[in-house]
Amino acid sequence: MVRRTRNQDKILTALKGQDQPISAQELYMQLRQAGHSMGLATVYRSLDALKLEGAVQMRTLPSGESVYSLPQEDRHHLTCLQCGNTIAIDECPVHDLERQLNQAHKFKIFYHTLEFFGLCPQCQGQMAVVESSVT
Repeated sequence: MVRRTRNQDKILTALKGQDQPISAQELYMQLRQAGHSMGLATVYRSLDALKLEGAVQMRTLPSGESVYSLPQEDRHHLTCLQCGNTIAIDECPVHDLERQLNQAHKFKIFYHTLEFFGLCPQCQGQMAVVESSVT
């Protein structure tokens, strides 16, 4: 059984109330507003410890910011490099690969992510308008 600190338990409880991934800074502000007195460094340390045990999932956005959530089956996204919007996709072409890696390397896989980067239809349209006005 994993022994967690009170702060880790508070963070897990806060993450359960989230409907989308949240940054450490946003989580820190929510905890402070809820009356929990823990520092930002403690939030980061707790998130790191929870991530290493597989209790928290981290995703890095194109901006470089990390966001955290409770692990889900798996996460796949189409992310626009222009506006930063993310579209979740349900298809998963790597389930078989995950099983093979686990068996071949005895690597304990908690979750995986698959992310494609490009331009969403709206940003493609904006780029086309900009390109046509330049020529």
